Parts: sequence; structure tokens; C-alpha cells
Amino acid sequence: MKSTVLSVRTGATEVVHDLTDACADFVAGAGDGLLHVFVPHATAGIAIIELGAGSDDDLLAALRDLLPADDRWRHAHGSRGHGRSHVMPALIPPYATVPVLDGRLALGTWQSIALVDLNVDNPDRQVRLSLLTG
Repeated sequence: MKSTVLSVRTGATEVVHDLTDACADFVAGAGDGLLHVFVPHATAGIAIIELGAGSDDDLLAALRDLLPADDRWRHAHGSRGHGRSHVMPALIPPYATVPVLDGRLALGTWQSIALVDLNVDNPDRQVRLSLLTG
């Protein structure tokens, strides 16, 4: 199995960060297999979603509606509403697996691989890419 870790700086705002190019570069020329994308953080997730046409902003807006940044959360350290970031991975899991065919991601026409991060207290993220060829 081939594996690497990407360092991603998400900044001080909620973000949907495109990982597609980095994932495509990682699997280039590798033949067939499965790419597993995993974020080892309790407050971030991996989504396969259309990006750049407003869907990323729509996703953040939906998460704000579902998980408001207010004082309702029992997990209450950090910035206001931080507990919602710990609930988010139940909705957007910290992993995704994508088929790789002939060294290329087998994504649909409008699909991208993205890191979703609501945690404004931790701007430095790691994403592990693991390729199982076969």
C-alpha cells in the first residue's frame, strides 16, 4: 500500500477545501485500485461534492442551519459553538474511498474530493491518502 500525508492550512473560517488535484497527482500512473482519503481529526470530514458552482457555499450554509455556532453544545471549550465541529463528522465522515482506474480517479463529471472543516480553532490539518492497488 502506498500512503502519504497532505498538510492543509484551512485558516480561521469554515471551509470546504478542494483535495481533488492532490489526490489525482497521488494516484497518477498507479494502475487500478482504491484511494482512501482520511482526515485524522475529530472536527473535520471528507466529502465528495461538486465544487466551484456554489455547492460548497450551500454545504456550509446547510451545516450552519443544522449545527448552529451557538451555546447549545455541551462540548464547550474553544470558540463559541465549537461543539458543533465535534458533531459534524457524524454527518460528513472523516473518510471517503474512491475507485482508481488506470491511474485516474473514477469520479463523476462534477464530483470533487473535499476537506470540510468547521473548526476555526485549528487551522492546520492533515489528510492521509492511502492507495491500495490490485
